[in-house]
Amino acid sequence: MGFTYSKVILFSVILFTGLFLLSLFMSKTILAKWFDPKHEQMVLNRQLLELAQKVDSLGLEVERKDQFIANFQRVLSGDTANFEDPAQALRGDQPPVAKPTDLKATSTDSVFRKDFEQSDMSLIALNSKYKELQETFFYSPITGFISDQYDVKKGHLGVDIVAKANEPIKCIADGTVVFSSWTQDSGYVIIVQHRGNLLSTYKHNAQLLKKVGTFVNGGEIISIVGNSGELTNGPHLHFELWYNGNSLNPEEFVTF
Repeated sequence: MGFTYSKVILFSVILFTGLFLLSLFMSKTILAKWFDPKHEQMVLNRQLLELAQKVDSLGLEVERKDQFIANFQRVLSGDTANFEDPAQALRGDQPPVAKPTDLKATSTDSVFRKDFEQSDMSLIALNSKYKELQETFFYSPITGFISDQYDVKKGHLGVDIVAKANEPIKCIADGTVVFSSWTQDSGYVIIVQHRGNLLSTYKHNAQLLKKVGTFVNGGEIISIVGNSGELTNGPHLHFELWYNGNSLNPEEFVTF
């Protein structure tokens, strides 16, 4: 092929275009860091915005925890008047996952419950340390697979029962709801005060069906299995028992 001016012009245009694109790319990346004074300011502004967002998130979390502590202190002191659920703002007008009317026991469940109440398995055999609870009848809150057992050394003061999403959770015995709200770590939590200074706690619910101050019967549905809160990785119930301020191993008292 012979040497012509058209080839020279074409080669020059291609070379110029390549150099122009390369220069444009470098001006927005590497060269900008060296010569553009606005680049450093943009980076600092972006970092400042990220820090501001983190501070806002931390402030919101602190406010929620303060409100949770204040509500819990009010409940312990017996003040449940004009109680406002801090989770109401988070739920908004969303419909409940399930309605209590949709969770009526079937005839099979009723027969099983009647047989269970009349059986020896329905009564727990407690040692002398818990004589005060010997006359207490305990229902199973839910039937499922225990994925994590009670372990004080690990700081796990309850049991985790894996179940299907939207399964109903039942109260283990007669009592009064003393807490029913949202927490950052455990999501929707409901706590029931029973006789004999016994507390039962149900965490990570999808929906709470009872309010503070409500009396509930043993075996009555109080919430729905969920996956709420930060300390969870799937639908399950974290269940705790507290007696006179001390945690108990739920498996020693309740059949799951």
